[in-house]
Amino acid sequence: MATRADELKKAGKRLGLTPTMGYLHAGHISLVGLLNDKCDVKIASIFVNPIQFTPAEDFNRYPRNEVSDLKFLEAAGVEIAYCPDVASIYPPDFQTYVEIETLSQPLCGRFRPGHFRGVATVVLKFFHVTRCDIAAFGLKDFQQAMLIRRMVQDFDLPVELIFGPTVREKDGLAMSSRNSYLSEIERKSARALPKALEAARKLAAAGEKRAGRIVGEVRKVLEAQPSLVIQYIEIVDSLTLQPIEKVLNRAQLAVAIFVGKTRLIDNVAIGPEGDTNPIIPEGE
Repeated sequence: MATRADELKKAGKRLGLTPTMGYLHAGHISLVGLLNDKCDVKIASIFVNPIQFTPAEDFNRYPRNEVSDLKFLEAAGVEIAYCPDVASIYPPDFQTYVEIETLSQPLCGRFRPGHFRGVATVVLKFFHVTRCDIAAFGLKDFQQAMLIRRMVQDFDLPVELIFGPTVREKDGLAMSSRNSYLSEIERKSARALPKALEAARKLAAAGEKRAGRIVGEVRKVLEAQPSLVIQYIEIVDSLTLQPIEKVLNRAQLAVAIFVGKTRLIDNVAIGPEGDTNPIIPEGE
């Protein structure tokens, strides 16, 4: 990969990267589309990164379908698919990791120790190996996006970042490879998540500034589904990810739940500078 990237760079080509863990859906492809007209060669990586999974998580059963993924990428205009094996990324003597201290602590960081260390490490390595000039990430994983932005800033990396909005199913559920875990009944219960976010978005747009009041509305919608287990509901500053009590400017409402054994996350920007488009389509 590095050899090919060096050849392309010597030829004056601008390289774009979309990192993925595979089992691709329309959300991934939308990120590839963000690179159109912004680079000469589009690269997509497919790599299920073991060091961002905790021992109790789903690394071994994480859905994989490389044959289908490659067809998706080719149809989306990706010129290079980078699909390394674990040993080539983490040889036996590998011992260097990236820690992003403050931003990795709240939200998902409290429940997934080491997760963001794994994310930052593999992303930095892929930036170097692909020699990318620009990289696209999705805002469904909002905390991840903010960490990567911080890493690029702190390390003075010559990579332009572009962030794509969350792509949703017809009923508003954020597209995720883990949605494939859900049974039909669980899938119906999971619809409460976008409904809760939409209720919060409307409440904040109507002028509610008390974070506790907005969180309470989200909790009420989610708790109406007994099969859901709430891991966290938090409203944080969109830049620092620190909890706030009043929504005075742009803030991020972030939620993590379990539906059965499947963990789902989602978020929405709320407040005066928040999202204005409804999460739930009309008629749903």
